[in-house]
Amino acid sequence: MNDSSSPPASPPVRQEKGDPGKVVVFDGKGGVTSVGGLDHEPKVPPHGFVLVTGNSRSPEFKVWLKHAIGVFEADVLTVPSTRSRCTVADDRAMIVMRVVRPGADPNDIGRQLLTMRIARGQVIVASELNIPELLGVSQWQQTQHAPLSPADLVARLALRASDRIEPLIEALGNRLDDIEEQLISAHDAKNQVRLAQLRRDLISFRRLIWPQRDVLTTLEVEDISFFTERDRMRLREASSRSARLGDELQTLSERAVLVHEQILDARSEQLNRTMLVLAAVTVVFLPLTLVTGALGMNVSGIPFADEPWAFVGVCAGLLAVALGLVWWMHGRRWL
Repeated sequence: MNDSSSPPASPPVRQEKGDPGKVVVFDGKGGVTSVGGLDHEPKVPPHGFVLVTGNSRSPEFKVWLKHAIGVFEADVLTVPSTRSRCTVADDRAMIVMRVVRPGADPNDIGRQLLTMRIARGQVIVASELNIPELLGVSQWQQTQHAPLSPADLVARLALRASDRIEPLIEALGNRLDDIEEQLISAHDAKNQVRLAQLRRDLISFRRLIWPQRDVLTTLEVEDISFFTERDRMRLREASSRSARLGDELQTLSERAVLVHEQILDARSEQLNRTMLVLAAVTVVFLPLTLVTGALGMNVSGIPFADEPWAFVGVCAGLLAVALGLVWWMHGRRWL
């Protein structure tokens, strides 16, 4: 299920490394206010929360994190990770997700690291992506349809990530359809290379989408005191969306395997036809070679050696034998 408030059409830009960060306040009723930089200390609304975003490579943002949440958690947020995960401790959640980078191509999706710390009344996001732009905060300010809780924010962020990967998955499906269509119309040797690249892309997409589903499921089932039933429902919705995309990728992978088998069957059939033609040629020319070899011996006593019509007669006889063998093999359905 897609979020009703879609972000702007243009892809989010990356944050500058020197940008220390941004602070956004959510009132818990659908309203949102962009406060400014990290030097502001906004008051948390009674039923709202504060979103702090910053570039994970910015030295200023790293210093702010160490003073705000401690050295250990600051390192967890900013140190690059190779896999997505969700860790819950002391009524706080640390989340690492890898999302598709802006402007990604289906042939080269790339991955962008996104780490979050979720606590009561506060969400901290460290990423090279411009998170307010990715979420569409400016539009929320106009529609008053902002997230109501930290879990709601995480769910919408996961839905945004799914929105960005879904058209890429659709493009992979179109590529697979093109390969299947070309296999039906003509056997192109390049199809196997294209299919191999497509299968590699599907593996990369599965490594991206399945861990995201596991992260959301873990966050949903963990016992976090400030999560409401609505929060868990929103996380379940985002997890289901990721699972649906994962199932679609699995279906494409199974189709790709079937197409690969079809290519191998076509190649095997072509090889069998070639071997059949070569075998037929061998059967036809074997007796002809025997006769011409016998007549070509440099010994006396070869029949009709002095007759002027002998060469034409032998050639006619050999042609008759060849045609007879072809007719015989065709009658037995060997050709």
